[in-house]
Amino acid sequence: MTKNIFIASAEPYTGKSVIAFGMVNMLLAKTQKVGYFKPIIAEDDHSQKEQHIEAILDYFSLPINYADTFAFTRQQVLQQSESEHTGEMINTIISKYKKLEDNYDFTVIEGSDFLGEGIAFEFESNALIAKNLGAPVVIVVTGKLKTATQLVNTAVNIYRNFLLRDVQVLGVIANMVNPEDADKVRLALTAQLPADLMVTIIPMESGLQSPTMKEITQALNAKVLFGEDLMANQVDNFVTGAMMLPNFLSHIKENVLIITPGDRGDIIIGSLQANLSANYPKVAGIVLTAGSLPDEPMLRLIQGLQTVIPIISVQKGTFETTTAIGSIHSKITIDNRKKIELAIDIFEKYVDMQMLDDKIITFHYEGITPHMFQYQLVKWAKSQKKHIVLPEGTDERILKAVERLVSQDIVDITLLGDPLEIGTTIKRLGLSLDINSIHIHNPAQSEHYDDYVETLYELRKTKNVNMEMARDMMTDVSYFGTMMVYKGHADGMVSGAVHTTQHTIRPALQFVKTKPGVSVVSSIFFMCLPERVAIFGDCAVNPNPTAEQLAEIAISSAESSARFGIEPRIAMLSYSSGSSGEGEDVERVRTATAIVKARRPDLKIEGPIQYDAAVDPLVGQQKLPGSEVAGRASVLIFPDLNTGNNTYKAVQRETGALAIGPMLQGLNKPINDLSRGCTVDDIFNTVVITAIQCQDI
Repeated sequence: MTKNIFIASAEPYTGKSVIAFGMVNMLLAKTQKVGYFKPIIAEDDHSQKEQHIEAILDYFSLPINYADTFAFTRQQVLQQSESEHTGEMINTIISKYKKLEDNYDFTVIEGSDFLGEGIAFEFESNALIAKNLGAPVVIVVTGKLKTATQLVNTAVNIYRNFLLRDVQVLGVIANMVNPEDADKVRLALTAQLPADLMVTIIPMESGLQSPTMKEITQALNAKVLFGEDLMANQVDNFVTGAMMLPNFLSHIKENVLIITPGDRGDIIIGSLQANLSANYPKVAGIVLTAGSLPDEPMLRLIQGLQTVIPIISVQKGTFETTTAIGSIHSKITIDNRKKIELAIDIFEKYVDMQMLDDKIITFHYEGITPHMFQYQLVKWAKSQKKHIVLPEGTDERILKAVERLVSQDIVDITLLGDPLEIGTTIKRLGLSLDINSIHIHNPAQSEHYDDYVETLYELRKTKNVNMEMARDMMTDVSYFGTMMVYKGHADGMVSGAVHTTQHTIRPALQFVKTKPGVSVVSSIFFMCLPERVAIFGDCAVNPNPTAEQLAEIAISSAESSARFGIEPRIAMLSYSSGSSGEGEDVERVRTATAIVKARRPDLKIEGPIQYDAAVDPLVGQQKLPGSEVAGRASVLIFPDLNTGNNTYKAVQRETGALAIGPMLQGLNKPINDLSRGCTVDDIFNTVVITAIQCQDI
């Protein structure tokens, strides 16, 4: 079951606020804790609250601080796009949303409003946000000022655009549809959209489209002369009072707004009398144009009437005022409970709530985006704080990563190296890293040095290591850091920014050893591709694994995948798919696949299989029809180190993917290796995944 739903549009004034009110009301009938989140709001004036959010929070008494309901204003998002900080924007939105998600059973997310410039970017942003929040989308399109054909084409195109971006859609709602076109639109959408998609048609409802006198007054920046207590009057029509009174009276309709110059006393008096007459419809209000006001005797007459309608005055002329009123789009506001209740009634009348509820319950989001994955990693690491030792404590990249790790309170850190040199480097780099917030050990001068030497000697004396050799080895930061982990003085170790892989993992292989039932240490990379996260293994340790070793690597990688929230679907890669190929290398992969199936029949695995068949749904179904893995693989096991290492680097460079790792698997305690070309981000991410590994020990 999903914990959220995203209400999206791709054009302005679709009436999606009606859907938001209806959705929150429906969910509150099923659970007490419903959250509301609108990642991007239109309101740029921070002293003003967005009316729609304010109305949602007030009407349903949602205990959410206004500031927690959004992440950015629309202008901030456009500025982010210009400075190419989209990734930071998504990370901020995920962080704010997750705070809500942690406290609520279900969260309704509403997309932005598509007002003004930047509409194309706005659509991309909404699709990106929905995908990164793992939220299924309900698309809302408007039928206002559209023919049936135009409406259907708009809905289908928007649906396809979301689909192209791998955003999963639950349904399409066509709102404000001409009642005469409702059946035609329903049939056309049902025919052109997938059968399992929820299709809803909501006819035009004047009660929701009509602005109030208050909205008109605010839009025109008008002055209220009379009837301030009746500003909630709804305006369904408007008419210009520029004709003779007898002709004018015949144009009065229910809830009409009369627009006339202030010197037309006959129109004003006629309107007031018509409102009092049982033979005429209700008049909603009067707008006096051109800055002219009635004469003093006329004002005194109006003041003396017991029943007065709202009368407002504007400086603009009649034509300009009429045009402005015609362009007003009514909103559902905190002070108009009648309109809120009408919106909920309309939602319940036209939306198949049982079908929507069933889709929410059965929805399962496929995949995880890189931003969500990285956010989840940090959250997991923080949930059970661990102690990580970094042997290369004087490296500038290490220190910059430590600054981030400590400031976010993710892990406790021990650095190995000369304390004076480390402190000097921190100052030179201008880092806001308090040296007292971390532990620093110079191996040869450490209080643990003699104990570690003795332990190493006892562990390795049968391997011709004497006491003098043990003393010398323990001055090496890799041995000292690994011994810290072995002795329980640290939970895990990350090294390799300066040292080779062999130098980093040799001590671990010598005395930390492998887990019971595991004969080979292997590695995986978390490949954060543009749209998903995949596991690549083994790309760093084993040059030419045997079939037995390949099987172990596959099982270990699948277990790591599941541990990090990625459903394992294993592809055993080769240069042929299925039974089509022959040769020693193919047979080795085929044998490894059979071993995995025998040992772990619960795992989804396919092999041998080519890379394109593993990751491309169309190719996968062509080459291996009916396969659970082909085209959807999440764990890709390479046949040898040469293939794996080159492939991960090629994918990383050509797609801009972030490669987190390598993460070593199979050891009794977490020891992880960095590339000597690693970045600060690489170090940060590797420490985070090491901390998560430590939680399982």
